[in-house]
Amino acid sequence: MTTNLNGSNGIHAKSSWPDEDTVVDAASPGEKPSANTRHPRSATGWRPERCDRIALIFQGGGALGAYQAGVYEALHEEGIEPDWIAGVSIGAINAAIIAGNSRARRLEKLREFWHRITERKVWHYTPDGDVYRQMRNATSSMMTMTMGLPGFFQPHSVNPWLSPTGAMTATSFYNSDPLKETLRDLADFSMINDRSMRFAVGAVNVLSGNFIYFDNYQEEIVPEHIMASGALPPALPMIKIGTDYYWDGGIVSNTPLQHVLDNEDKLNTLVFQVDLFSARGELPRDMESVLGRHKDIMYSSRTRHNTDVFRRTKQWKSHLYKALCKIPESELSAEQIHLRDELSKSPEITILHMIYQQKAYEGHAKDYDFSGTSMREHWQSGFEDTRRSLKQRHWLEMPPPGSGIIVHDVHAYTA
Repeated sequence: MTTNLNGSNGIHAKSSWPDEDTVVDAASPGEKPSANTRHPRSATGWRPERCDRIALIFQGGGALGAYQAGVYEALHEEGIEPDWIAGVSIGAINAAIIAGNSRARRLEKLREFWHRITERKVWHYTPDGDVYRQMRNATSSMMTMTMGLPGFFQPHSVNPWLSPTGAMTATSFYNSDPLKETLRDLADFSMINDRSMRFAVGAVNVLSGNFIYFDNYQEEIVPEHIMASGALPPALPMIKIGTDYYWDGGIVSNTPLQHVLDNEDKLNTLVFQVDLFSARGELPRDMESVLGRHKDIMYSSRTRHNTDVFRRTKQWKSHLYKALCKIPESELSAEQIHLRDELSKSPEITILHMIYQQKAYEGHAKDYDFSGTSMREHWQSGFEDTRRSLKQRHWLEMPPPGSGIIVHDVHAYTA
């Protein structure tokens, strides 16, 4: 018998997919926060001592995105709910469904989305063994390429190579209009825009090449923002928002972590960074593994680089603050006094970096193998990985005051 973070017993050892989830009301009794814990207005559920905000960060990765749904289910069971959620590509879709529903309906809607896009049967029976799984996954990926996905995208009636320049079908292989209807069905955009939870998705301006975040604290979010974040060329069409056109944010940066770190808002933050491609891997031994390794490196998160830069910046700020404190206030200018006071409010950040671990039988097409079997397997992996991580209670603690940032590389610890 295990004990969850709220102090209750009996966490399920297996994800409740595909059964209906037992809804735990947000007001369920749990561990009481201490008197000195500050909370944003949207905070619900458990959080560590001195933690002001919980952020959930989703990388892009196509079919692997079911892993993120499993991560959320494990957090949901533990009573850990995000105050800020950000995503790119498939991570943006998962994020929109979470932010666009009440806590009681989030898992239900996530399951509905993943069931809708993976309901097509591949094989009625798969013999045991890696070689048969490889064949099944390859068949599923080929079906996605030739037929599209229900509720997500469908092939154009005319191949883009046969379309005249400037035609609607000339710049992509698929039409993503089905995704717009799916998003409208499964996410309430009025909830996203009421700002009870901060929400952001990343995309790339096709003309300028600039990466941009669509943030509900800065603008009204509509389905097109989510579609733009997942418009991976040349498969999916660029999405027009205002006067500009956008593609999938993953072609520039596949993780929105930097946006969260740049908007720290002087709030101590616990970040769950969920990546779907691993920067670390094995030396390729055949063309299949070359293609897979190339994709992993190309789309793997720049989390380590971002956190290293952020850590160094925090260290310099700490040194500057200590130096300013040693100078008598009478010798400081008004600008220096203001800087010293601002530096005194610098928040602490804890990051749990979680990365999906590829199965031995998964090839380079793992991100467009949308079979129901693979989806449930990815979901279960996210659920189990998160439950194991949450047992390490010290990983969830805020850094000591003034220490800046701590990163727990779950991938390295479990390798």
